[in-house]
Amino acid sequence: MTLFDWLSELTGKKRDWDSFSDKERESFNPYMVNRFLSMHQPFIELVNYVQTIPYTDKKKYYTVYKELLPKQNVWLKYIKSKMKQPTVELVSAIAEIMQCSRREAANAVVTLDNDILEETLYKAGYQDKEVAKMFK
Repeated sequence: MTLFDWLSELTGKKRDWDSFSDKERESFNPYMVNRFLSMHQPFIELVNYVQTIPYTDKKKYYTVYKELLPKQNVWLKYIKSKMKQPTVELVSAIAEIMQCSRREAANAVVTLDNDILEETLYKAGYQDKEVAKMFK
């Protein structure tokens, strides 16, 4: 069964946990179920509460959701981040200039203004074409 089959079971069909085969039970992923259910505004508090159950207890997870979620078909639209990720070249260049790790450089790229980053790159000796490529 796919993730969407499990979501359909929890919000619509609501079959008993014992009716699934062992292979189907193994495919139940509590983390991904939580992630998708939390995309629907009315379910956020419930998901927050259910997350206190250990992921290893899949039967309990399924049963709690089956009993507490309303029996209705729900469109669970995945919400993507609108933040544009910096290029690898830019992060590497900033890490080299600042003499820090790539993680710290990625944080700096996200928090600093592009004008400051460009000025830093020009001072380090990068050319216009290289800088433009880093900001694509």
